Amino acid sequence: MQMNELGFYTLAGAPKSPGELIGEVRDAESQGIGACFISERLNIKEAATICGAVGAVSTRIGIATAATNHNTRHPMVTAAHAMTMSKLTGNRYSLGLGRGIDAAFRAYGLPPIKTAQLEDFAGLMRRLWRGETVIGHDGPCGRYPALSLGADNTADIPLTFVAFGPNSLALGGRAMDAVVLHTFFTDETTARCVRAVKQAAEAAGRDPAKVRVWSCFATIGDHLPEPVRLKKTVGRMATYLQAYGDLMVRTNDWDPAVLARFRADPLVTTFQTPRMTAIDARATTEELEQIARLIPEAWLAPAATGSPARCVEKIRGQFDLGCDGVILHGASPTDLAPIVAEYARTRPVGTFDHLAANPAA
Repeated sequence: MQMNELGFYTLAGAPKSPGELIGEVRDAESQGIGACFISERLNIKEAATICGAVGAVSTRIGIATAATNHNTRHPMVTAAHAMTMSKLTGNRYSLGLGRGIDAAFRAYGLPPIKTAQLEDFAGLMRRLWRGETVIGHDGPCGRYPALSLGADNTADIPLTFVAFGPNSLALGGRAMDAVVLHTFFTDETTARCVRAVKQAAEAAGRDPAKVRVWSCFATIGDHLPEPVRLKKTVGRMATYLQAYGDLMVRTNDWDPAVLARFRADPLVTTFQTPRMTAIDARATTEELEQIARLIPEAWLAPAATGSPARCVEKIRGQFDLGCDGVILHGASPTDLAPIVAEYARTRPVGTFDHLAANPAA
């Protein structure tokens, strides 16, 4: 059974080796998980390399970066990467873009990414993938005298976009083919974001049903050891609050005073200096237990936790909110096995047969 409405992130968290993806992808395909999403950390999770490896060890699963950034590679490099991946995988690949983290860009000497740049870049990619030679491009994403992949190298490569705020959601609806939402969105936030994407697509004269919206839904079953669950829930949330807590709080209409107390806590500050270290990558179990006292239970509630049956119930709830797909986030296919088996056992017949393996097609 190929369940193209389900996805997972390979190499979730801080893997010891990128080679771990080989077993993960094969396990995912054997379970029927439809899509493999690839996040990028500029250490041992460089996205283009990971994409090639996933494509080489898979035969059916859809693949998308979610996300890489358009300004860390020359447009020709990105366009050629996507074309190569599309041809390698038989059109199973979607290039997924995101804004990135401003603080990291400042450290790298890169300017923050603007909406106009992303929209301009998306249009540029589509022209190159159609086989056009682009002469004298001068737009928000840059000035380029001549760009071409060659008229014989063409493919219909869909674009995925990781969206958070209202401008990003609107961009996803009018210019992209799929949108990935963020983890730990409340039900109200998720439903509102889905509406924003679909309405933007309709306003742009597009069929909103053809813009797939993916919920990125933390899925941490109680069959996992407690320290693992703590890392994948409290640790992950704490890392998000480190990186872009203001946006998380504003998007979910949470109390900013809670975020202020979190940031001021002496233990949390030790992960900030001399440079930020991701809490989910370095904190011990004892430290995570302390940090858990700083995060309200309601902030961790938008997740699939508990028994496999309870997790499946929560996953189905994301479809009820309007999502077209659910990424079972923060766990490997091995971790997800009893949950995916329960989902497959109770999966409604025919409901998702229209979905392609490519997560943005």
